[in-house]
Amino acid sequence: MANAPIKLLIAASGTGGHLFPAIALADKLPDYEIAWLGVPNRLETQLVPKQYTLNTIAVEGFQQGFGISSLVTLTKLITSVLQVRRLLKQGNFQGVFTTGGYIAGPAVIAARSLGLPVVFHESNALPGKVTRFFGPWCTVVALGFDVAVKYLPKATNVYVGTPVRSQFLNAGDHLQLDLPIPDSVPLIVVFGGSQGAVAVNKLVRQAAPAWFAAGAYVVHLTGTSDADVDSLKHPQYIELPFYDNMAALLKRASLAISRSGAGSLTELAVCGTPAILIPYPFAAEDHQSYNADVFTKANAALTFKQSELTAESLQTQVLHLLNSPHELAKMRENTKAIAVPDSADKLATLVREVVER
Repeated sequence: MANAPIKLLIAASGTGGHLFPAIALADKLPDYEIAWLGVPNRLETQLVPKQYTLNTIAVEGFQQGFGISSLVTLTKLITSVLQVRRLLKQGNFQGVFTTGGYIAGPAVIAARSLGLPVVFHESNALPGKVTRFFGPWCTVVALGFDVAVKYLPKATNVYVGTPVRSQFLNAGDHLQLDLPIPDSVPLIVVFGGSQGAVAVNKLVRQAAPAWFAAGAYVVHLTGTSDADVDSLKHPQYIELPFYDNMAALLKRASLAISRSGAGSLTELAVCGTPAILIPYPFAAEDHQSYNADVFTKANAALTFKQSELTAESLQTQVLHLLNSPHELAKMRENTKAIAVPDSADKLATLVREVVER
C-alpha cells in the first residue's frame, strides 16, 4: 500500500464561482484519488460526475431569524456532518478541500472531528460568514484577494489568487471565436455570471443602439431567466444564454459589462479585459462591491451601483471608453496586473503541503 494515491474529498457546490476553482485545482492533482461532495440538483450534478465520484448531502444555509425552518436546517446539518464523517472514515480520506458556501460547514466539522487537515479557499475580497466562522478551524485558508486577510485575523491565511478554467490558460492569445464578428470592430461583451443579470440586461438593451451607431458589436450573454430575450434585433447584436468559449470572447473584447462575482473578475483579470462593473445589489453582505472595489482602486475597472445607473449613463460611459483607446489600454494593463495566472498551481502546492505533511 506504500504507493496508494492520496485521497482528497472536495466539497464545492452551487455556482460556477464555487465549482470552477475546485475543478481547476483537481486538474492539478492527477496523482490524487479525488471524490466530490455536493448538493442534489445543483450545478455540480452536471459538471462533476464526468470526472469524479459525486456524493451528495441535503444541507442548506440558515435563514435570518429563528423558527421551525431553522430547526429543520439544523437537523439537516447534524445529519450531514454524520454522513460526511462516515464517508471520510470509510473512504480513508487524508484531507478535505472546500471553496465555501453552506456545504463547507459539515465538511469542515466532519474532517476536524477526525483530525484530518482542511484547506479552505475563499475567492471573495470580503470572506463570507461561513469562511469567517470556520476559517480558524481549518489548517489553512487560501485567499483569492490579498485584502481578505484583514477579515480573517484568527485563521492561517495564504494568498494564492483564484484558479480559472484551463481554457483561460492553455491557448494563449490564439483563441478562435466562432461568432460573426469582424476583426477590426470594437466588441462589448455583457455577462452576469453563471446566473445571468436581468436588470443589467434591460439597461444594455436600452443603451445598445448608440453603441451600434458608433460601430461596436455587442455579444450579450443573458442567462436563462430573462423574459425579454429576442426583444432587440440588430446585425451587430449577438444574444446567447451562455457561451462556452469565454476565454476567447473576453480576450477579443474591447470592454466588458459584468457583475463582480469573484469568478467573473478572475476571468476578466486573466484575459486583461477592461470592464464596467455593476455589483449584484442583493449579494450576501454586498460582497460583490468589495470585489469590485479591488479593481476600481487598481484603475482596472469602473464600478457603478445598479440603483444609480441609468441606460443613458451606461451608454455615455461605454462611448467615452470606446473613444479613449489610451484609457482602455491602461485599464487592460492594470487588469492583467491583478491576475494570478498560476493560481491553480499555487493552490495545488499548498494542498500537497497540508495533506501530505
